[in-house]
Amino acid sequence: MGCIDVSIPDFIQKMSNVEWIIPKTYKVGMQVPAKIIASQDIVANMDMQVYDQITNVATLPGIINHAYCMPDGHSGYGFPIGGVAAFDLKKGIISPGGIGFDINCTHPNSKILCKLGYWKKIKDI
Repeated sequence: MGCIDVSIPDFIQKMSNVEWIIPKTYKVGMQVPAKIIASQDIVANMDMQVYDQITNVATLPGIINHAYCMPDGHSGYGFPIGGVAAFDLKKGIISPGGIGFDINCTHPNSKILCKLGYWKKIKDI
């Protein structure tokens, strides 16, 4: 059984055995570099949509330091699955693509804390 020869795209820079950078010059609008944390084999086997998605995350308003992609990175909705980002409290955003669209899949009997300090079931809202 032979090894499959896969290569890392030219735009990805190796920083260490498990740290890879896509510089913010890669895509117009990137505010920060994208950083992938994974082995060479894992990075080489990620599909192009992962790179596109993580660099899109790097363009979001208020992003801090890096847009990260962890070793489980694969195509998602907006963020790649395994994507992580931190945002400035005042200038940043909350992205459903970063937390998953199933966040709204809550049981009707789940309690929600209301603005005035009382609890109400979702089905009653």
